[in-house]
Amino acid sequence: MAFSGKYEVESQENYESFMKLIGIPEAQIEKGKSFKYTTEVVQNGNEFTWSQIYPGHTTTNKFVVGQESDMQTMGGKQFKTTVKWEGDKIAVDFPNYHHTSEIAGGKLVETSVSGGITFKRISKKVA
Repeated sequence: MAFSGKYEVESQENYESFMKLIGIPEAQIEKGKSFKYTTEVVQNGNEFTWSQIYPGHTTTNKFVVGQESDMQTMGGKQFKTTVKWEGDKIAVDFPNYHHTSEIAGGKLVETSVSGGITFKRISKKVA
């Protein structure tokens, strides 16, 4: 499955309730509702550079599937994890949620699950 590309958010489900659950500050949640995130992915086999681009801030995680990597959460915390394949999905266990990413129908579909809440972000490919 080829993930490389630039993606712009089209829709989000359960954004606010999920962000509150994982401890994102209210002011940051409010800002996040009003702008479009861009995700840029460069894939070379099992090696990835995955950037989440927000106005004034970019978070970039570099990892190799199957190898322990240093990663950063949405809230900016550093941690170590091993990214895995779950079928055609990339799976990451963040400190307080499980996250998968896949390409479905030409779109980037990201799903995060924690405490009974499922947050889904769908992004269209723009480059």
